[in-house]
Amino acid sequence: MTLAEIVLPPSQAARALMIAAASLAILAAVWIFQGLGYQPCELCLTQRYAFYAAAPLAVLTAFAASRSAHGLARAGFALLAAAFVANAALAAYHSGVEYHWWAGPTACTGALTGSLDVNDLVKSLDSVKVVRCDEVQLRIAGLSLAGWNVLASAALAVYAALAARL
Repeated sequence: MTLAEIVLPPSQAARALMIAAASLAILAAVWIFQGLGYQPCELCLTQRYAFYAAAPLAVLTAFAASRSAHGLARAGFALLAAAFVANAALAAYHSGVEYHWWAGPTACTGALTGSLDVNDLVKSLDSVKVVRCDEVQLRIAGLSLAGWNVLASAALAVYAALAARL
């Protein structure tokens, strides 16, 4: 078996299962980081939706491909590609927020505004812990997890788009 056959196997079902496996591996990785104490922000959690949706969609796409429903399989790959393109865009937006190139959602970025009551702040500390979207908790090889998500989602989008054309 050649490297090309491993990366882009001849069967549409195998391609779809590779996307499902990659999605599950990415989810497992972020859950492990979370278990190690790196708490996700609002944007991090939102970026997981694409992988939550992609894993079962890829399995359904593999099922359709194995039943010779090539039109359905191609549609599944096209949906996967669209989900990963959207996720890459969201991850790029999050990376820009982390680099302070633009403002992020007010729920998880920015400074406190308005009048503050110390008693209200103390009470809120007991119940709420907001993880800021504009502060990187972990960098791997110089990229935040949002940066790695841009690359992973873009790669999966290209892979799914290529699979849809075959």
